[in-house]
Amino acid sequence: MKAESYRMASLPAEIRDGALKAIAEALVDNKEEIFAANKKDRENGAGLPAPILGRLTFDDHKLADCVKGINDLIAMPDPLFRKQMVRELDEGLTLVRSSCPIGVIGVIFESRPDALVQISALCIKSGNCVILKGGSEAKESNRKLFDVIYKAGTEAGLPEGFAMLVESREGIGELLSCHDAIDLIIPRGSNEFVQYIMANTKIPVMGHADGICTIYVDKDADMAKAAKIIADAKEQYVSACNAAEVVLVHKDIDKDALVKAVKAEAEHEIEVHHGGEYKEYLNYELTMRTVDSVDEAIMLINRNGSHHTDSIITENKETAERFMDFVDSAGVYHNCSTRFADGYRYGFGAEVGISTGKIHARGPVGLEGLLTYKYKLYGNGHIVGDYATGKKSFHFKDMDADK
Repeated sequence: MKAESYRMASLPAEIRDGALKAIAEALVDNKEEIFAANKKDRENGAGLPAPILGRLTFDDHKLADCVKGINDLIAMPDPLFRKQMVRELDEGLTLVRSSCPIGVIGVIFESRPDALVQISALCIKSGNCVILKGGSEAKESNRKLFDVIYKAGTEAGLPEGFAMLVESREGIGELLSCHDAIDLIIPRGSNEFVQYIMANTKIPVMGHADGICTIYVDKDADMAKAAKIIADAKEQYVSACNAAEVVLVHKDIDKDALVKAVKAEAEHEIEVHHGGEYKEYLNYELTMRTVDSVDEAIMLINRNGSHHTDSIITENKETAERFMDFVDSAGVYHNCSTRFADGYRYGFGAEVGISTGKIHARGPVGLEGLLTYKYKLYGNGHIVGDYATGKKSFHFKDMDADK
């Protein structure tokens, strides 16, 4: 597959975009078979918790979202081999930093069949090959979706090794051992699972574990605005990693009134644990705690959160900026729901996941997060000896990268 990744990177944008168009059409044409496979998964998983079954469902709504995401990717400019920096080091000696694919990416994801579609589409657009390992709960859905994507992609001109589906649990161990063939692993799952991946491979790992997102209601908050935002962040998609799990409330705010207002806004009954622990509920529960100041809120979030996405509700712009500057998370929001932390909502077309690390990519990982870069140096007989002896000297002049 490593050799195929070089072929994948060399494909012109017209072929990659044409393959995406063919895949979007094939998904629609084969939707009844896809839905039938998904029905089997849901029947087999009848005893699973409701949030997991929600993630597992692949219906007309999720298909429409996937197709729109693919079409959004097609409309985006080709991200490959674009000049990011041009610097003249000396006359006739020019340094160019150019974007390029990472190569082979292994993605291990949870029970969301739509994730397979999003990941595959992003890797095609970014010129990467992909190895996919989905959860066993979505086995039938993943297999059918992969077959449709693979057939449409290869018929449209993608190399046969552009994608691979790993179905067995044993395949994870084999995947993690392929450090010579795989350039990056992106795991999506529990904290324990992500830690296991990191501890058992030499391959670089990018991803996030728990999604413990916090909303801080400041003393200068608009209460109606706060109630609406909290209700949305908790219940709009309760099993998502960007759903709010903790609400910190300034001591001057009437907590009982806030809880009453949130419940009035919510469509579901939300259970509030006063003074509870920081944890990822993934259901209609949340922790609510009182704090003395925005600085205490920042301290608690940085110490106990998962560095995913956190929001402040306040009408005080200075307080908002302090929160957003010093909360150490991939996403920091002011007066809006944490559910906006999503590649599609950021205009990335889709995402392979959300990274809470600080190296390479952070937050929703879209096209840009699946690229790296290389330095190209253009000379005309230049040698280092001339500069070491003082015969020549660098003058470092930045040029317009768009020319």
